[in-house]
Order: sequence, then structure tokens, then C-alpha cells
Amino acid sequence: MVPFSLADTPTLGLTATALREAAAEWTAREIAQQPQVWRQIVSQINADNELRQWFAAQLAEPGLRIILTGAGTSAYIGQALLPALAVTLPNPAQRLEAISTTDLVSNPAQYLQNQYPTLLISYGRSGNSPESLKTVQLADQLLPDCRHLIITCNAAGQLAQYGHAHHQSKVLQLPDACHDRSFAMTSSFSGMYLATLWLFQPEQSQLDTTIDVTTQLLSQSAAIRAEAELPAERVVFVGSGGLAGIAREAALKYLELTAGQISSFYESSLGFRHGPKSVVNAQTQVFILRSNDPYTAKYDVDLHAEVQRDRRAAYSRLVQLDACHGAALLTDAWLALPLIVYCQTLAFFKALQLQISPDNPCPTGEVNRVVQGVTLYPFAPALTERA
Repeated sequence: MVPFSLADTPTLGLTATALREAAAEWTAREIAQQPQVWRQIVSQINADNELRQWFAAQLAEPGLRIILTGAGTSAYIGQALLPALAVTLPNPAQRLEAISTTDLVSNPAQYLQNQYPTLLISYGRSGNSPESLKTVQLADQLLPDCRHLIITCNAAGQLAQYGHAHHQSKVLQLPDACHDRSFAMTSSFSGMYLATLWLFQPEQSQLDTTIDVTTQLLSQSAAIRAEAELPAERVVFVGSGGLAGIAREAALKYLELTAGQISSFYESSLGFRHGPKSVVNAQTQVFILRSNDPYTAKYDVDLHAEVQRDRRAAYSRLVQLDACHGAALLTDAWLALPLIVYCQTLAFFKALQLQISPDNPCPTGEVNRVVQGVTLYPFAPALTERA
């Protein structure tokens, strides 16, 4: 194992030399930069009057159906945001859904109904995932009134180029720092999440507190590293409401950065008892992402107490960021941001302990930064209907 020194702390408590030797430089930088990048994103959106006016016009459509879509980590953006955004739509006839591109491409007729004007909000770090481009094409094929908001980190990506050529589309190109160079999505996930949240619910005080809390959290990287280095063969992330989507993304980050050496799982606080709790054994860590909603938190606290009473898990924690001043003031939609940074950092340090490169945890290519090997087929609705 590389002998990291915490005496010099340029990035996540590790020297630049140590990060280079561990092939971890990009991942560390992209985790640590997130509070600064979030301010850039908000400043960019605030300065783009045309985008904000266009988006407001879409939300003024009474019967609008909004679909949040992406693949893998990009799909989890919509899943994490859905509960908070759905209750704030301006018209009760409007619908907000989170549907992954991997579902839309394989089953378009089941998800793309042409009786609704539709706004498809597509997420893509590279914008080159085959399912991402196929989804927007299928939406335009099947829906007579489809508008697109493409939120991407890559101006040269196919998704961005499609959006620029579409007459009912807008492309929100995030700062280049969001286009992660590392394998796992970190800045890109939180950046696309924040951009959407800000378009729907711009709250300056919540943003300021989120950035302050996350900055405090990153300064405590030594404590997170100590947690990550506890022995475990399995890890479970649990959350309620939108934080269940964050738990899902956290589990994927852990799986990716540890190259599958640590099995990772996710569930909701109430769903965990319904079978998934069977995964807990003496080699399992359980992280319960505590909600800031007083009612919801009761279920998180109860589950944590139960896991501790069972005394089967190697380690369990009710993650509430209580060492960070201001964390209790955040709504769950904003709390999600420092919580995912905590989970990213946890996975990063576990990868280092296992001597796996966080920047390239799968050098043999079975899993790729941009998915490969997908065959896309033309879709003929009439053939499906006859079948």
C-alpha cells in the first residue's frame, strides 16, 4: 500500500505525489472541487436569461409531462430529485417521472405516450452513451409534441449536438470541470443534480449552507478515511424519499471504485426489513442516510437502532453530518449533495486501501467510462401493436 501522509493536505488530505502514485489524482480533485463548481453552475444559470425564460414557459404548460432520464448514475439524478420536485409543479395536471434511458430504449411504447406534451430532461456526462441518443430519437419518433432540455458536461458529445439541432430544445452545458476525467461520476453527478434543482427550486440560502456544509465535510477527510478502512466485505446504503436515490448512487460508486471487490447494496429505510436485511453479516457495514425531515427521520433512527440491537453488522452508522455546522438546516433535496460527497469520499478511500486506482478501477476494460457493446435496433410501433 502507498504510504500516504496526512501532514500535507492539498486534496482530501493526500499529497499530490501520493495521489499520482496511486493513480487517484483526478478522482480526488473531482470530489474536492464540488463546492466551487456548484457556485459556477448557479452563476451560469442565473446569467442565462434565455434558458430560464424558456424553462419557465415549459412549466407554464398545464398538462405537461416531464421525464427525467439518463443511464446508470445519470438515471439516479432523476430518482433522487423526483420526490422533492414533484410536489412543487405549478399545475396539478402536470406529471413528473424519472425513467432511465435503459428502460426507455428497450420498452419505448410502454413509456412514451403521445397524448401528453412532454419535456424530456436528459442527463449525460459524455453525452455519448448509446442509450442517451437513442432515447431522444425515440421520443421525437413517438411523441408529436416533445421538447428537450439536455444537461450535459461535454459540449462535443452527441447528445449536446442533437439538442443544438433540435428546434424545441435547449442545451445546458455545465462547466468543463464537471466533465470528469476519472472513471466514476462525481462532479458530473452533483453538477447535473444541482443544475436541475436550481431550475426548479432556486434557493440561495440553501445553496450557501450546502456549500458551507460540504466544505466542512471535505476538511474532515481523515475521519472518513478511518471509516473506510474498517474491515468489510459488504456495504449497504439506506435512505428514504429522495435519499433512497442517493443511497443507490452511493452503492454504485462503492462498487465501481472498489472494482467489485466490495459487494454494495441499497434500500429504503422501511424496505430494508423486507428481505434485503438478509445481506447483513459480520462483514457488512450499514450506512443509513438520515433525513432532515422530522417525520421521515423517525424511520431512519428506528432502523439504525434495530441494526445495532441485532449485533450482526460489523459497523453501522446513522449518517447525519452532525459535525458540520448548518447541516440540520438543509431540506433533503439539498442535504443530498453533502451526503453524496461523503459517500464518494468513503468509496475513494476504500479503493486506496484495496490498492485499486480510483481513476481507472477497471483497466482490463470489462466496464468502461462510456458504455460500449450496445446494439440499438429500429423501433416500429405498428409491428409491436400487431404482436
